[in-house]
Amino acid sequence: MTSYWTGERVRLRAVEPEDGPLLARLSEQEERLGDALNPPRSAEGWTAFAREKAAADPTADTYQLVIESRADGTAVGGISVHRADARSGLFEYGITVGTEHRRRGYASEAVRLVLRHQFEERRHQKATARVFAHNEPSLTLQRQLGFTEEGRLRRHLFVAGEYRDVVLFAMFAEEFFARHGGPAKL
Repeated sequence: MTSYWTGERVRLRAVEPEDGPLLARLSEQEERLGDALNPPRSAEGWTAFAREKAAADPTADTYQLVIESRADGTAVGGISVHRADARSGLFEYGITVGTEHRRRGYASEAVRLVLRHQFEERRHQKATARVFAHNEPSLTLQRQLGFTEEGRLRRHLFVAGEYRDVVLFAMFAEEFFARHGGPAKL
């Protein structure tokens, strides 16, 4: 039997203390996409951050996972669940895949695994994602997964010297199951 966290192309796993360099590299690549620009963090800072994530409660409402290629076990990216609200059944996710691993289906499969978990096991009813309006590959990913654009926050974030629009996407559990298959109705 294959793990619940394993797809055809990827395996999702917990962050390990030694993942600091991976998290640093992914953060640096996100900066190049125009993501939030923070002051540099030391190697020890990234190691401490990875240790913190590695020690996090796996049953918490928010979490971060590493995306590995099943072909060779290489860590290719990360995915997280944040802004989770169990009372309202809402959560937001974020994903990044390393530059050299993009356009291979890793992101879409990782997102489907996390959405399935959130909808089936955590009983959330709505997933959301925020995407910079200039990030065409991420906009395309959301649409291909079946997310609906719910709105645009104009000039919402100041990043890399300019104000950026943020596009809001959402998908309901029943939309996910209709598109990607799901549990039988009770």
